Amino acid sequence: MSLLENIRGPRDLDRLSEAELARLADEIRDFLIAEVSKTGGHLGPNLGVVELTMAIHSVFDSPKDAIVFDTGHQSYVHKLLTGRQDFSMLRLRGGLAGYPQRSESPHDIVESSHASSSLSWADGISRAFEMTGQVDRHVVAVVGDGALTGGMTWEALNNISDDNSRRLVIVVNDNGRSYAPTIGGMARFLNTVRTRREYRDLYLGSQKLFNNLGRPGRAMYRGFRGGLHGFLSRVTNNEALYSNLDIKYIGPVDGHDLGAMREALQQAKNYGAPVIVHAITEKGRGYEPARLDSADQFHAVGQIDPETGEPTSISNKPSWTSVFADEIVQIADENPSVVGITAAMLRPTGLHRFAEKYPARVFDVGIAEQHAVTSAAGLAFGGLHPVVALYATFINRAFDQVLMDVGLHKAGVTFVLDRAGVTGPDGPSHHGIWDLSILQVVPHIRLAAPRDAVRLREELREAVAVDDAPTVIRYSKGSVGAEIVAVRRTDDGVDVLREAAHRDVLIVTVGPMATLGLEVAARLADQGIGATVIDPRWVVPVPASVIDFARDHRLVVSIEDGVRVAGIGTRIRQDLRDAGVDTAVNELGLPDEFLDHATREEIFASAGLTPQKIARDLVAQVLGSKIPVARPLPGDDHRLVADEQGAEPVRGDDN
Repeated sequence: MSLLENIRGPRDLDRLSEAELARLADEIRDFLIAEVSKTGGHLGPNLGVVELTMAIHSVFDSPKDAIVFDTGHQSYVHKLLTGRQDFSMLRLRGGLAGYPQRSESPHDIVESSHASSSLSWADGISRAFEMTGQVDRHVVAVVGDGALTGGMTWEALNNISDDNSRRLVIVVNDNGRSYAPTIGGMARFLNTVRTRREYRDLYLGSQKLFNNLGRPGRAMYRGFRGGLHGFLSRVTNNEALYSNLDIKYIGPVDGHDLGAMREALQQAKNYGAPVIVHAITEKGRGYEPARLDSADQFHAVGQIDPETGEPTSISNKPSWTSVFADEIVQIADENPSVVGITAAMLRPTGLHRFAEKYPARVFDVGIAEQHAVTSAAGLAFGGLHPVVALYATFINRAFDQVLMDVGLHKAGVTFVLDRAGVTGPDGPSHHGIWDLSILQVVPHIRLAAPRDAVRLREELREAVAVDDAPTVIRYSKGSVGAEIVAVRRTDDGVDVLREAAHRDVLIVTVGPMATLGLEVAARLADQGIGATVIDPRWVVPVPASVIDFARDHRLVVSIEDGVRVAGIGTRIRQDLRDAGVDTAVNELGLPDEFLDHATREEIFASAGLTPQKIARDLVAQVLGSKIPVARPLPGDDHRLVADEQGAEPVRGDDN
């Protein structure tokens, strides 16, 4: 049996020898490569924190001592050491989450995996422990160096430094990368530590000298290392960054030297006040394909061949991200005022091609969405048109800036929100389901949701042409479906996708939900119910022709992949009432709940957003309006039967 199979909790590490711990680290890396390659997930970050996580669990006593990860994608090793070793369903419904999750284990504290929040959590937890007399409990915050580019981290550090009696240890996992290479002044400072010749020569030279003396030499080296690091701190001025914060600094420490990490963490634990432990690690360590990946060192992968690192399945369809990446370059070619901004997600959002061609016109501000948005307002004031590319879930972090800095000033800023709607396996903190509800309250904002690649290109061009208000383009994760050609387009830009002779039901679809709307309409048509399907393209403000269509139909159904509460359907209903139109509105979307990790299809099915469910409910509703149904819906397992008066259908074996 492997050593890993015998680890059921962190205290099982205590009985292992130094040689066995080294072997366990190798087994963990082999396990991660084998298992994550089957399901996909965050491989590179976890390969880089094996020894670091082992050291934390060796020195501290979780869950009595609270361990907080920033961000949670580096918690796979933590899961393994706390007894969760079934990775067969990682990020799939019923399996382990890709981030810490309280329902899985008492060892998991913070579920949200939006970066730069951990130090605020740690500040609050440590204050609570102190105030409630739990003085024997420690708090450990594991902070990726990318998180230090976020302003919230520095707000927390400022407050942590005002009280030096708390047992708080901050482990800076410095691998020079967040999603991609970490940028900014903090990154440059940390890079000087790792690249100064004095540090490298002294550190490696002394290590080699003592290693040549065998076991006694290695023991002497561990004693010498503390003095060496003190000397190196003076040579490289490491502590200058933290001196004004009055926080003890230990490091830099080789994050892959388990003995060094345990020693540094034990010193921090014994100090009895806030301490920063600076660990230098290598993302993707131990896996050559990851180390050779210059883009992001296998930060996140799909299913891959564990031997080569190559994807095992490649879609022939373009992704939404790639369509945007190509189109924004063409727009930039034509319009020199267009510039790009992102928050540590240059490649994931598709701005990398723009940056490759026009490096001076693209700005990666690090994990600092608030700064990105307000900086964009300034760029717009200066005569440029910024395109801010983020994941939809991360625009939540900068709402005040969208409202007060961009919206209030009527700045011509375009927000491109990738991974909008249901993202699937990454779980609650990464679904992009709130943007439509949150952003539409910004006065004068204009929101577009393309249904296919053609619409993405044209709506993006329309957005950057607006210079007196914020514009938003939002699209899904994954591949773009086939083009959906409109029957006609109204004068105000609404696409009619299907027009029924009998105007019974008007289906208003948001973005890629057009496919679902058309499938529902076909099922209704089989029952003799006329359904018109329209795609507003620009869903906020609601185009006037949508009101006109609603006036001519007996029922309006809106379908969106955001939360129903305050969604586009609600906006349509309010605008109808303002226009004196009393047509009923069914607002279909996602529930106002935190949705667990699962496939997109599973989540949509749970929310009732399937052709069968929607059509079946509409048939029942229309029957109540005295419109008879002729025969069962195709593909429906339940037999629908209406009486002569068009009463509620009888559903065989439905429960």
